Amino acid sequence: MTPEQMRDASLLELFSLEAEAQTQVLSAGLLALERDPTQADQLESCMRAAHSLKGAARIVGVDAGVSVAHVMEDCLVSAQEGRLYLRPEHIDALLQGTDLLMRIATPGNAPGPADIEAYVGLMAHLLDPAAAVVPAMAPAASVMAELQLEAPVAKVEVAEPVIEAPPASPKKTKRTTENGERVLRVTAERLNSLLDLSSKSLVETLRLKPHLATMQRLKRMQNNSLRALENLNVHLKEHALSLEAQEALEDARRLLAESQQLLAEKNAELDEFAWQASQRAQVLYDTALACRMRPFADVLTGQVRMVRDLGRSLGKQVRLEIEGEKTQVDRDVLEKLEAPLTHLLRNAVDHGIETPEQRLLAGKPEEGLIRLRASHQAGLLVLELSDDGNGVDLEKVRRSIIERQLSPAETAAQLSEEELLTFLFLPGFSLRDTVTEVSGRGVGLDAVQHMVRQLRGAVVLEQTAGEGSRFHLEVPLTLSVVRSLVVEVGEEAYAFPLAHIERMRDLETTDIVQVEGRQHFWHEGRHVGLVAASQLLQRPASQGNQQTLKVVVIRERDTIYGVAVERFIGERTLVVLPLDERLGKVQDISAGALLDDGSVVLIVDVEDMLRSVDKLLNTGRLERIARHSNQAAEAARKRILVVDDSLTVRELQRKLLLNRGYDVAVAVDGMDGWNALRSEDFDLLITDIDMPRMDGIELVSLLRRDNRLQSLPVMVVSYKDREEDRRRGLDAGADYYLAKASFHDDALLDAVVELIGGARA
Repeated sequence: MTPEQMRDASLLELFSLEAEAQTQVLSAGLLALERDPTQADQLESCMRAAHSLKGAARIVGVDAGVSVAHVMEDCLVSAQEGRLYLRPEHIDALLQGTDLLMRIATPGNAPGPADIEAYVGLMAHLLDPAAAVVPAMAPAASVMAELQLEAPVAKVEVAEPVIEAPPASPKKTKRTTENGERVLRVTAERLNSLLDLSSKSLVETLRLKPHLATMQRLKRMQNNSLRALENLNVHLKEHALSLEAQEALEDARRLLAESQQLLAEKNAELDEFAWQASQRAQVLYDTALACRMRPFADVLTGQVRMVRDLGRSLGKQVRLEIEGEKTQVDRDVLEKLEAPLTHLLRNAVDHGIETPEQRLLAGKPEEGLIRLRASHQAGLLVLELSDDGNGVDLEKVRRSIIERQLSPAETAAQLSEEELLTFLFLPGFSLRDTVTEVSGRGVGLDAVQHMVRQLRGAVVLEQTAGEGSRFHLEVPLTLSVVRSLVVEVGEEAYAFPLAHIERMRDLETTDIVQVEGRQHFWHEGRHVGLVAASQLLQRPASQGNQQTLKVVVIRERDTIYGVAVERFIGERTLVVLPLDERLGKVQDISAGALLDDGSVVLIVDVEDMLRSVDKLLNTGRLERIARHSNQAAEAARKRILVVDDSLTVRELQRKLLLNRGYDVAVAVDGMDGWNALRSEDFDLLITDIDMPRMDGIELVSLLRRDNRLQSLPVMVVSYKDREEDRRRGLDAGADYYLAKASFHDDALLDAVVELIGGARA
């Protein structure tokens, strides 16, 4: 490449960068002028942007850019001087010119000469004084239709990834932020490497703390040694020591005092060095992390324009208002948010906002309003996207559920509003009967939910009939660091992201109850299942005999469980270190990190862990956590397992036996009962016959074939009181058969006493 060609390539790149910045100024200004065409500051801003682009295009020899920017500038100057009143067709044409300029500046996407000539002709027609008084611009509309300009959003595809910002002023040759700071292009790999090195530097400086503590302990030991030597000197004064012994004692005192002084000085220096090093390492880490953070506005480039253009194509008037544009978010999160946000905005325009006629009939202004608000909350980026449209037609959702055979009509009729809205997130679910360019293909909110979940976030939909809908999204501010609770499981450290933690609890073992064969505890008005982290993470269970359990209450949307751990280590901000790709997906683990002392901690994938819990429940392999309190008393009480699919019968039998002093556990069917029998010890089994999954006869047959359980006494309690039913139960191995139709309190309790005796061993 010749020097002249290199110079031209460099100038073209500069022109592309300037076009990117100036077209953003034009888009924002033109959208503001559409609402109020007389805003002098916006007219001035747009005119200067067009003028700057015309000059830049002339310098680099891009004649097409000169032609387009020139006619746009003429239009804006006419509006400034009062010779032209900007109407919607003028704004449309100017926005088309903005798109053309962006295409001209994008390598490989430049429009052809015919497009340029058509656009110049369109603008000449719009600027013609005779045409200015015509309210309907049919010729202009036809010319615009012929253009078929693509890229409704002015956006430049750049080599991924770069950290940059547009220039604050078109007159500056160096790229700066709005605060006047210079901006450089940095590759993501270098930035990630810098963040990794800074985090390791921070960890290394923190390792000085225990070393410094050891030196302080050594200093105290020296102080004690010096005092002991002084005491020895006092006692020896009563004895006549030789001159050599006195000199040796004095030398020892002197050397110890000097070493103590030297140690004190070096300790002070080390303390100062450690403090300075930790401060600088923290600043280095914070600065490297801040380099990854970008304002939320970076993901909004062109969204206001997109909403406006889409609304006009659907015959609607829609405006997008944005709050919190300067909210700082990790660039990786921003990149992944662009697609779901675009989908939700298009969804709001297409499904939410009504036509002007419908809005007027409903007593609303013709122009629909969509609000997007971004804010920080507890280490999360919280996005609220709301519209003042018609809301969701719940009856239409209900009919669609029935038509798609997702639920029987009887069940669908009883679904609540919250339950109906969850169907909108199912794959392939759409309320459109026909396919359009905007919607109806079934690629709906399920795609949004999937992308948000990939960010370890959540999305919730709320709506008010006739007043609009609201989407609430929560995602981490950064994927590079995560605020976590570090716990110990099987003598190893694990981290639970705070975003998924409902609460931490010290749970008394007496608070653990057996409900339908599983362990639960009472939490905020509901029973919450309790599982052992050691089983989920496949670590050896603790052998301790603690009287309280350390429980982490984790939640993922509507699913909630308590996870019992060995101890809480504390909250930490961890730098996420991805696992080696060769490991594949490690069950229940998302990544790794380093603690302050340099040791490794694994970060728990809470969503995956909840799936593991469900899997263990379905297979019946969920272990129960041993209850340590009152072990002696419980050992003395005889335990009975009641298996019945009727809640009423279960509770009646449980209360009768509890009142008599027995320890009682319950199971909802034969399968649940079989799992309980294999995992716990019982003195008696009381079971029904007719139950789902596994009936009582099958349960008793399995029990009698098991070497450990075959001697366990069994009582069958059933509504079937025929002799053949009784014989069938006894033949299967039952020791006692009691008909429900004839049993009363004393009959049941007498039978239990007959089989295993009283409640106490």
